[in-house]
Amino acid sequence: MEILSSRVILRPTDHERTLAFYRDSLGLAIAREYPGGTVFFAGQNLIEVAGHGRADDAPSGFAGAIWLQVRDCDDTAAELALRGVPIDRAPQREPWGLIEMWVLDPDGVPLVFVEIPANHPIRRDIRGD
Repeated sequence: MEILSSRVILRPTDHERTLAFYRDSLGLAIAREYPGGTVFFAGQNLIEVAGHGRADDAPSGFAGAIWLQVRDCDDTAAELALRGVPIDRAPQREPWGLIEMWVLDPDGVPLVFVEIPANHPIRRDIRGD
């Protein structure tokens, strides 16, 4: 199997509220719009906020999280605070070495903002000389 691209598709309970959160509160750039949906750039991924396809009896929760890497979690927290976005969990260093901050979208979908410290194995070339 060959995967050519990917994206996270959200089918929110209130399309306009969720669209405003990702567009205005988070300030994500729009990749494209189509009748009933908007696709946002999110680093190497895309987040689509669809205004269609949600069944009336669909589960209300989201079992995963959206992982968004940022340069500096403290700066991101300050920027989000200025935009009125509540921080669910302030930036803190995790046992695995990453600095993480949590925010919830209007439907309770967790967004994990991640800062990768310079000395973390993800950023180091472990191949040696």
